[in-house]
Amino acid sequence: MTIGLILLTIGLPWVGAVVVWWTGDGRPRLQHGLAVLFSAAAAVACLLLIPRAGDAAVVRLSLGSIFGELTFVPDGLGVYLSAVATVVGSLAVVFSVDYMRGEAQLGRYYAFVLLFIGAMAGLVLSGSLLIMFVFWEITALCSYALISFHNDDPAAVAGGVKALIVTGLGGVGLLGGALLGYAYFGTYDLRTFLTQASTLPPVILSLAAFGFLAAAAAKSAQVPFQTWLPDAMEAPTPVTALIHAATMVNAGVYLLARFYPAFSAVPGWSISVIVVGLLSAVLAGVMALAAQDLKRALAYSTISQLGYMVYAVGAGGVLASQFHLLSHSLFKALLFLAAGAVIHAVGTRDLRQMGGLGKPMPFVRAAFIVGFLGLAGIPLANGFVSKELVLESGLTGSPGWAYAAMLLGAGLTALYGLRLVSLVFTGERRSATKVHDAGVAMKVSLGVLSIGTLTSWLLAGPFGDLLARTLPLHNLHAESTLAVIEEIVTAPATYLALAVVLLGLLIWWQRERLSGLSRSLAPIADWARRGLGFEWMNRQVIVVTQGAAAGLRRLQTGQLAWNVAGIVLGLTAVLAALALWG
Repeated sequence: MTIGLILLTIGLPWVGAVVVWWTGDGRPRLQHGLAVLFSAAAAVACLLLIPRAGDAAVVRLSLGSIFGELTFVPDGLGVYLSAVATVVGSLAVVFSVDYMRGEAQLGRYYAFVLLFIGAMAGLVLSGSLLIMFVFWEITALCSYALISFHNDDPAAVAGGVKALIVTGLGGVGLLGGALLGYAYFGTYDLRTFLTQASTLPPVILSLAAFGFLAAAAAKSAQVPFQTWLPDAMEAPTPVTALIHAATMVNAGVYLLARFYPAFSAVPGWSISVIVVGLLSAVLAGVMALAAQDLKRALAYSTISQLGYMVYAVGAGGVLASQFHLLSHSLFKALLFLAAGAVIHAVGTRDLRQMGGLGKPMPFVRAAFIVGFLGLAGIPLANGFVSKELVLESGLTGSPGWAYAAMLLGAGLTALYGLRLVSLVFTGERRSATKVHDAGVAMKVSLGVLSIGTLTSWLLAGPFGDLLARTLPLHNLHAESTLAVIEEIVTAPATYLALAVVLLGLLIWWQRERLSGLSRSLAPIADWARRGLGFEWMNRQVIVVTQGAAAGLRRLQTGQLAWNVAGIVLGLTAVLAALALWG
């Protein structure tokens, strides 16, 4: 039964991708229905898998001595992340029924969305480093295709290429670590790597540890690789919700959490993870505060919240990191989809052309406010519990200066979150466009995510038990939900964090009185809109990579004889090396 549920979780979206593609764009209603059916069925299969979670591989298929075994392990970390991918992914598909109505090439859109969902589930359930890398690259391909979905828009194509190159270069770190593990252990088995990592030479273990950190930073859009994520906003909004809440950006945090037992003792690794998360959380918060594009502001917010998760892993709070990932998946998907409903109604992403939308869009306003409560960490929303757990882990597992910086990030989050609510839904209308509230399919997705944002904190106890029971190498300590809440409520640090959040809210409320300060900080805001210098750095990476690709293109002459000659010469060199050094 467990084997069947794993295969359904991964396979149903992929079968659905083929079926929707073959249906043809001449029958859009059928395409919408099939996409919803297959994504929802995968979500149900994955939810049924949760009670069957365990730490042993249940699927084993030999792929030969070179490629090892294809294995899937339904442990708590893999099962819950695949549930996030399939459930939130299915809600994004339901939202698409309204959002993508009338769009051309609907088959291509749904095919890549479904392929994306299945690939993410496969990535987190895989028990083989090599197979994990394969799924890792499939998610990169899907993100490129979906960001560039409007391929007649140069900005969309550029955003897709940028995401592909940056995350692809980061993936070299994962591949390098996998090959190092195979070279020393003779297998790609993930559990073998975790249990025997301490037997690796220190230099080799350090190379793998920092290679994985580079891969995670690129995939989860952390400093200094974060600039691809705001440019990914050119994708249709359901795709941005899928990428930034349910699938690809979670993969980097997952990688760090998965291999924490292997790398935590590597000199300098934990503090490096803490610094990467800290810089991402604070700097992205500043950029979100300065952003004038609604979706880009939410993208910077995603970078910032992922920074909290990375910081928690570095501080030893793997459980806190993953619980915040769960909370973030819900409230950020809610914010992105609510933003999509707004953009769908007003036809612009420019915050300066919004305002006063609360009255004509009451359902969307309510959903967006619920998402804001989760994002800012306001009590009664899931973000309050999970973010407090993150800060609590940082209080004991990171330097004091790092904890203080993360508190500053919490205040920035409240400030830019309230700014978005205010600019979009309150004040005077700044556009004469006729506005309508969300459609039925949109309301279904927004309603479910709103309920999840307000109630998922109740899962703190069962969630911790699931991970602690199935991840023995992580030495996690689980408590009941009541004990978790009691610990948070009685901790003095909680009230310090709430005071900082309140300060952020008060700053926006008193913004008129602080207008002089705002004007003095205008140069910093302009610099933040230009990416704080990271945009230039990432652009050089893109230019160098594209230049190298253009140079390598000359090796492909298009003449069969020369191609065959090159293959034969390469094979001869490999055979000669094997004969000499065996």
